[in-house]
Amino acid sequence: MIERLGKGVKRYFKDNLGILCALVAMIVFINFWPNTNFLTQGNLFNVLRQNTPNLLLACGMTMVIILGGIDLSVGSIIAMSGVLGAGAVVWGGMPEIVGILVGILSGLLFGLFNGVIIAKTKIPPFIVTLASMNIAKGIAYVFSGGKPIRCMTDAWKFLGAGYVGPVPTPVITMLVVFIISVLFLNRTRIGRHIYAVGGNDTAARFSGIDTAKVKFMVYSFSGLMAGLAGITIASRLYSGTCTSGDGAEMDAIAAVVVGGTSMAGGSGKLGGTLIGVLIIGVLNNGLNLMGINSDWQYIVKGAVILLAVYVDFLRNTKSKK
Repeated sequence: MIERLGKGVKRYFKDNLGILCALVAMIVFINFWPNTNFLTQGNLFNVLRQNTPNLLLACGMTMVIILGGIDLSVGSIIAMSGVLGAGAVVWGGMPEIVGILVGILSGLLFGLFNGVIIAKTKIPPFIVTLASMNIAKGIAYVFSGGKPIRCMTDAWKFLGAGYVGPVPTPVITMLVVFIISVLFLNRTRIGRHIYAVGGNDTAARFSGIDTAKVKFMVYSFSGLMAGLAGITIASRLYSGTCTSGDGAEMDAIAAVVVGGTSMAGGSGKLGGTLIGVLIIGVLNNGLNLMGINSDWQYIVKGAVILLAVYVDFLRNTKSKK
C-alpha cells in the first residue's frame, strides 16, 4: 500500500513538474519582494480561504472541459445563489442552514437546466451557458433590487469566515470537495466515461456509453459547485451581492488550463487543476502584497492564460506527430 502510494506521488510530481516549478518560483519571488511577508501562516490560510470558491468552480470546470465543453454560467450562479440564500434568511426568516441549502440547490437547479439542454439538443454549450449566465445574473438583480443583502449572524458566517480550531472552515470545505471530486473522476465508471466522451463523442456513443447522461451529470455537478461557491463567498462577505461572481468563470477556466487540462477535451487531471488554482491564487495575493494596481492584474492573468493555452497547443501538436 505504501509502495503504491509512493509511486502515485512520484508520478504526480513527474506529470506536473513544470507547473510545480512555476508555482515554487513564483512563491520565492514574491516572498523576497520587500515587505510582502508572504510565507506566514496567516497569509497562507488567507490565500487558501480566498481561493476556495475558485477550487470549487475548477473541480466542476475540469470535468466540463475534459468533456470538451465550457460553462460560462458559474460566475452568475455565484451571485444568484448568494443573494437567494441570504434573502431566505434575512427576508424569509428561515434558519441559516435552510438559506445555505437554498443557495446550493439553486446552483444545482441551473446545472440541471444546462445539462438537460446540452444533453438533449445540439446547441453548443457555449451558447447554452451564455444564456443561463444572463438568466442567473438577472434573477440575482431582480431578487435583490441590485443591493447587497446583509446577513451578520454567526451561523451564517461560519461557512465562509469561521474556523475549526486554527483552520478556516472554507479550507476544510475545499479539501473535502477536492477529495470527493478526485474519487468521482478517477474511481467511478462515470468518471471514465467523461474521458471517453471528451476524447471522441461518436466513438463513445457507439461503444454503448450514454453520452447524454454523462453530459447531464457533469453540468449538474458544475452548477452544484457554483452554488456552493456562491454561498461560501456570501458567508465570507456577510452578504449576498450581485457582483460577487463577476469574472469567476475566467479564473476557474484559467486554473483548469494552467493545470494542464486540454481545451480540446479528453485529457486532464484534478491534481493539475489544484496547482493551477494555487498559481492563480498566489498570483492574485502576491500582486496585492507587492502593491501592483488591480487593473494590471487583469493583464497579467490574461497573459498567463494565453501562455497556458499556447503550451497546450504545442503539446497537442507534438502528440499528433
